Amino acid sequence: MKVFINRQKVNTRATWSNVASVGGLILLLLSVVLPLFLPSWAGFAYAFMIVGMGTAMIGIYFANRWVRKPRPEESLAKALKSFDDHYRLYHYPSLPCDHILLTPNGVVILEVFNLNGSFSYKQGRWKEAMTIGRALRYIVEEHIGDPVLMAKQLEGELGRRFRGEFGTEVTIPIKSVVTFTHPAVELDVDESPIPIYKIDKLKKQVALNAPRLTTEQYEKTARFLESLTVQ
Repeated sequence: MKVFINRQKVNTRATWSNVASVGGLILLLLSVVLPLFLPSWAGFAYAFMIVGMGTAMIGIYFANRWVRKPRPEESLAKALKSFDDHYRLYHYPSLPCDHILLTPNGVVILEVFNLNGSFSYKQGRWKEAMTIGRALRYIVEEHIGDPVLMAKQLEGELGRRFRGEFGTEVTIPIKSVVTFTHPAVELDVDESPIPIYKIDKLKKQVALNAPRLTTEQYEKTARFLESLTVQ
């Protein structure tokens, strides 16, 4: 399998995450130290505390997204490593979706979550079992939202981009898969319109029930996705 990644995007996001985290902690430290040496500046100390706390929390949130290991691209590469070079994995292209797999039969949008907890999808609704640990991390971790709805919206957007690039006479099949990478996650899924699985089950879920792309269609799609990924 060939892998393409927007390194510039990853490095920029990771750098800003670290800057925000460290900067917020420095402001919090100033809020404690400043009144000790400059009592008249106590009002500024409160401002530093509020701004520092907010900045640090934002930094930690994005650090969980862009710095914490294992990163989504690492988990996906490990799960799909046995595919041959007819499969191409694109990370963080200039598109609304972060991970796209090009297969001989079409394109798979991969919605990836690295969350520990219990999640269920029943009767079209997502629910999360809120534990004490999850509650404490809730502000600084991503939220589940509605991955199924998001995936359907991404399919529509990617389809529009393909039509704009290739014209209406070329149709590239698109499929979505939601996958959870955390080893301790628990899923309870009932009648989902798209596959929702742990990362260890992902490989079997990326197959598309569609005719094989022609060589021209495949190469055009590969070049288009690569142009949006490799900066």
